[in-house]
Amino acid sequence: MVSDPPRGQRGSSGNSTGAGRGGGTGDPGTSEPAGLPEERKPQSDEAHSAFTPPLGVPLPPTPEEEHPTSEFALPEGLRPEAPAEQEGSAFAPPGSTTGQTPLPGTVAGGLAFTPPHGIPVLSLTKEAPWQDRMRTMLRMPIHERPVPERVERAEDETGGPAVPRVLDLTLRIGEILLAGGEGAEDVEAAMFGVAHAYGLERVEPTVTFTLLSISYQPSLVDDPVTASRTVRRRGVDYNRLSAVFRLVDEITSEGITLEEAYRGLAEIRRNRHPYPSWALTLASGLLSGAASMLVGGGALVFAAAAVGSMLGDRLAWLASGRGLPEFYQFVCAAMPPAAIGLAFGLAHSNVQASAVITGGLFALIPGRALVAGVQDGLTGYYITAAARLLEVGYLIVGIVVGVLSVLYIGLQIDPGLKRLNPEQALGLFNDPLVQTVASMLLALAFCVLLQQERHTVAFATINGGVAWVVYGALNVTAGFNAVPSTAIAAGLVGLFGQLLSRYRYASALPYVTAAIGPLLPGSATYFGLLNFAQGNLLEGISSLIRAASLALAIAVGVNLGSEVARLFLRAPGITEAGAGRRAAKRTRGF
Repeated sequence: MVSDPPRGQRGSSGNSTGAGRGGGTGDPGTSEPAGLPEERKPQSDEAHSAFTPPLGVPLPPTPEEEHPTSEFALPEGLRPEAPAEQEGSAFAPPGSTTGQTPLPGTVAGGLAFTPPHGIPVLSLTKEAPWQDRMRTMLRMPIHERPVPERVERAEDETGGPAVPRVLDLTLRIGEILLAGGEGAEDVEAAMFGVAHAYGLERVEPTVTFTLLSISYQPSLVDDPVTASRTVRRRGVDYNRLSAVFRLVDEITSEGITLEEAYRGLAEIRRNRHPYPSWALTLASGLLSGAASMLVGGGALVFAAAAVGSMLGDRLAWLASGRGLPEFYQFVCAAMPPAAIGLAFGLAHSNVQASAVITGGLFALIPGRALVAGVQDGLTGYYITAAARLLEVGYLIVGIVVGVLSVLYIGLQIDPGLKRLNPEQALGLFNDPLVQTVASMLLALAFCVLLQQERHTVAFATINGGVAWVVYGALNVTAGFNAVPSTAIAAGLVGLFGQLLSRYRYASALPYVTAAIGPLLPGSATYFGLLNFAQGNLLEGISSLIRAASLALAIAVGVNLGSEVARLFLRAPGITEAGAGRRAAKRTRGF
């Protein structure tokens, strides 16, 4: 029997080369490598793994925690590349073009969207008229408007003024302005200024011809509060209009309380007109007499035109007292001047009957409504502009009906009424001194009819004289066409009126409306009506088109002069980009 060699000699045998792990004699006990300490020797094949490091290689350190990686992960030490600039969108704020990261809520051009911390308080210069300050914010989107400055008021002790009361005060002020003939943009600016002064930030006023509405939303999650008011009666009182402008200035600039504002508004409503009714009747006669002097009338023509206009004014007041609509009031007012002129024509006297009728028409042409309508259209308030121009059309049709009814009767009595032709007087008469004085008297009479404050009468009278001098210099001396001459003269009226209104922090209407009186197309209107009465349709249409062109030239010139004043004078604004009065977007034909 052969015994096994000693354990220490087994590794030195020549046959030990075939005895690898698990090989050799097939005895699992003989697969253990020699020369290893007892504690490092594996006990079985189950202890072996493909991930076990080879002998002699130190074990790696045990990781503190797992950090899974990806083949798309950026290696350490490398900075991420700047993302490519994406295509812009109408619903996303534009990116910065300076290479620097813009601040939250801003872009290179200024404020782009509402930042998380809110919109900062931006200062608007309070030394400037409130009209300009409110126009600056009115044309801004809601998210770009500065928040109201929190002024310490008496109402703050009880949690601030009640929102319904503020909206009611705003609507009452807007009603007086709209009924007095103010433009829609100025009415909205006044309403916005009052609401903004009492801390209503997210507020939107809306003005149409007969309806005022205002909507206030406390926050994006609260329901809006909306109030509206209908303007049913209109009255011309520029004294009350100026008082409302001063009240709005006190609210927006001096920070009067809500109760003080209500008391001031009640006092304005209680104030009587500065001129009695008999003064208005005399002013109507003075206006017609001065207008007859512009077209060559003498003293007798002046008196006849004045009497006819005063009779028409009293007849219109009688119709108004009986509740007749304004259309029939104009029909009644146009008949007496036409009847007096027709009487002079039938008498075959030397009195210029055409000048009498032309003077009577000057007192009736609705120049105030025409200027306001065109101004609303040019500033983007198309619904209000269309309604105002439709009103002007109805009133002019009323004048046409009144004059034509009288002229038709006269032509039936005497078909050869050649003395009613106004071209004879208009083409021969040219006296600059007499016409300048007459134009100033006409503007003065208009001031009284419009119930203006006494301190504005002198400025409006001088402005009317300047307008006629400029028109005469361009049309008669320089030989310009009547339409551009009228537009330039009306532009100067609008420019001077806007300057005076900015200087006195008041409305521009008292300085503009009366001053455009000498430029109104009274003679062209009468000549068109006379041709219609005589059956000359083509000549009548041509004259009425000329009258409409002159009227539009007056309205556009007044608006352009006002815009030039706002364009070149220092307007209040915000220090950031995008300040100033923004214009409407161009429609590009669609």
